[in-house]
Amino acid sequence: MTAREPAEMAQVAAETGAKKTHRTWDRVLVSAFLGGAYIAFGALVAITVSSGLDPGTWGTLPTLFMGAAFTLGLVLVVIAGSDLATGNMMLVPLGAMRGKIDLGDVAKNLTLVLIGNLVGAVFVAYFLAVQTGVIGQPGASGGPGLTFARLASIAQSKAAGESAWQVFLRGVGCNWLVCLGVWMSLAATNVSGKILAIFFPIMAFVAMGFDHVVANMFFLPAAIFAGVPGVGWGNTVVNWLLAGAGNLVGAVIFVATSYWYLFLKDRPEDAPTTTGQEPAERA
Repeated sequence: MTAREPAEMAQVAAETGAKKTHRTWDRVLVSAFLGGAYIAFGALVAITVSSGLDPGTWGTLPTLFMGAAFTLGLVLVVIAGSDLATGNMMLVPLGAMRGKIDLGDVAKNLTLVLIGNLVGAVFVAYFLAVQTGVIGQPGASGGPGLTFARLASIAQSKAAGESAWQVFLRGVGCNWLVCLGVWMSLAATNVSGKILAIFFPIMAFVAMGFDHVVANMFFLPAAIFAGVPGVGWGNTVVNWLLAGAGNLVGAVIFVATSYWYLFLKDRPEDAPTTTGQEPAERA
């Protein structure tokens, strides 16, 4: 059998979420640092490939190119193995709904993972995006100038171009799709299947302009470090809080709770999965 059925995916997801809380705090932080860095790599390549494309000629296609490139981030998270807050917002609460862990475990894990993701994303933003010159400074020409302009457009929109309600709702839509990507990757038992499952939901949320709190931990600090006008730490933190709240709702309500109700609510805890395989996925 090459793929798990949805009921099996739910069981694997709950077991995976519970296992995430059984590690020491330092391992969680290191894993989360990597997850934040991987999403930042995806965001950086997304900016690079979509820079310099005139909307008058290309229309909205640059957002499609950006979304396709950004999928690198979650592919690295899932295949290489690391912790991403937005994925854990679905997996860890599902473990609690299954009765394997408690709410304190959920809160501790999400807090540690958010901290690690932030450090990893900011590290890439400062050292590998701005200090390397991949993203230029104001007035830069050539490739660095184009990436600066693209970053400025994205960051200014996120920092000041969206209302609080819009950021929250975009966070909901974003993590509904991100968690569906993680969820569907659990169906696959090979690397190519996992990548294919991840690609389309991630491409879609980026193309639609939704807000991912960890991606914004890269975009907005990178804009500050690069000197983009109108982007400061005040509106950056507000964006993170609103996007993160939306991401949490999208993950818990629309994915974790929905699939718990459909497949786990009345299922005995010791019911075996059809494949008999141990869960090994991380996101």
